[in-house]
Amino acid sequence: MIDFNKIKTYPLKDRKNKASLKDFIRIDNNIEILDSKELRILSDKIIEAWKNKKEVIFMMGGHIVKVGCTPLLIDLIKKNIITHIAVNGSFSIHDFEIALIGETSEDVAVNIEDGSFGMAEETGLMMNEAIKEGSLENRGFGESIGRLISNLPFREESLIYHAWKLNIPITVHTSIGAEIIYQHPSCDGGAIGKTSYHDFKILTDSLSKLEGGVLVNIGSAVIMPEVFLKSFTIARNLGFEIKKFTAANMDMIKHYRPTVNVLQRPTSMGGISLEIMGRHEKTIPSLYKLVTRDA
Repeated sequence: MIDFNKIKTYPLKDRKNKASLKDFIRIDNNIEILDSKELRILSDKIIEAWKNKKEVIFMMGGHIVKVGCTPLLIDLIKKNIITHIAVNGSFSIHDFEIALIGETSEDVAVNIEDGSFGMAEETGLMMNEAIKEGSLENRGFGESIGRLISNLPFREESLIYHAWKLNIPITVHTSIGAEIIYQHPSCDGGAIGKTSYHDFKILTDSLSKLEGGVLVNIGSAVIMPEVFLKSFTIARNLGFEIKKFTAANMDMIKHYRPTVNVLQRPTSMGGISLEIMGRHEKTIPSLYKLVTRDA
């Protein structure tokens, strides 16, 4: 068997990054609202759910962090508009690195050539140690990383930190081998599995209350749509009525799984589905501006 203990890592400070806090979109930026009927419907549904104290669940992929949209989502958390944040492993890694050094997103095409892609020491070691500790104390993946980020220098820029701090469910849904933290000698697959499965149960609990609420998938083409479909099925299997809700998918191009697993199948009994295509750095600020116009 190949020996993962021989894997070579390097200091995170030596890595060049493509995304930085200086490029993040701020609340006071001059945000242009896109002319989109679907965005306006979605914003109205989110406002309606918020006023009626219904669930507003955002599922997201890592690209959202890299294009600098997290400050807007953090504000929606602070305003108690978003009730649950569910993300894939990529999101948690980028969010952690932003909190640690204010930068993230390496050049994969360059670093994969010498096997250094994903091998920044601090990212793998610190996240894996936090997950192992969380596993021993029966915490979820998201809560474990939230606690870790609470001690980092740029924690105020972290979406996971703010969700954890405000006691809003923050769940991380990982796939074995899909994230760079699996590449590190410090990785404990059992701990990751236990904490992410804990989060799967938390997501299912939130989905059981989705009737009259809103679910938005942003920038996850595979993991979150698949996790959502299984979690959603469990909620219905346990007898919870989830028929009339709004499901939206926001991405740059159309993908099979979000279309079928988020928009079509779950809403077949009376829900509303909205497909919003466009660059995240345009659609997310537009949605934020529309949702907060009265908040």
